[in-house]
Amino acid sequence: MENILGLLRIGVRKGINLAVRDLGSSDPYVIITMGHQKLKTKVVKRNCNPEWNEELTLSITDVNAPIKLEVYDKDTFTVDDKMGDAEIDIKPYIASLKMGLKNLPNGCVVKRVQPSMNNCLADESCIVWNNGEITQDMLFRLRNVESGEVEVHLKWIDVPGCKGLKLEGIS
Repeated sequence: MENILGLLRIGVRKGINLAVRDLGSSDPYVIITMGHQKLKTKVVKRNCNPEWNEELTLSITDVNAPIKLEVYDKDTFTVDDKMGDAEIDIKPYIASLKMGLKNLPNGCVVKRVQPSMNNCLADESCIVWNNGEITQDMLFRLRNVESGEVEVHLKWIDVPGCKGLKLEGIS
């Protein structure tokens, strides 16, 4: 517990226009990987626009460690087909959390992150203050696939007894 900075809750909301890997459709699921942690959503059968609406939680020990999002098509008799991937960059989100903001009006945009060659964003992503929390909604354009986007929601959870984000040397 002493090495954990906190928890990052990743709400895997939905997929949009995902690639077809079976006859006319796919059975997609998402895997989130960071270091030795590997989390998986449920499989949504026969749907290229799935709604997972699942919350996956990572223990964060290094804010610079890459977080990978991968989409797969579940197959029964063969290896699952890859349907694209993206990397989640949490550095702008962490920087916003470390600002120590308090008592902002609900819906106040703390920071806007633009799509670039260095991130997988499909659209502008806003880091927002809501009900005493800073959250971020992100829409990722999947790489290494002909089509597909995945919508996620980030939320930081401070854990009593953990280091937290206030320590020096954390970028």
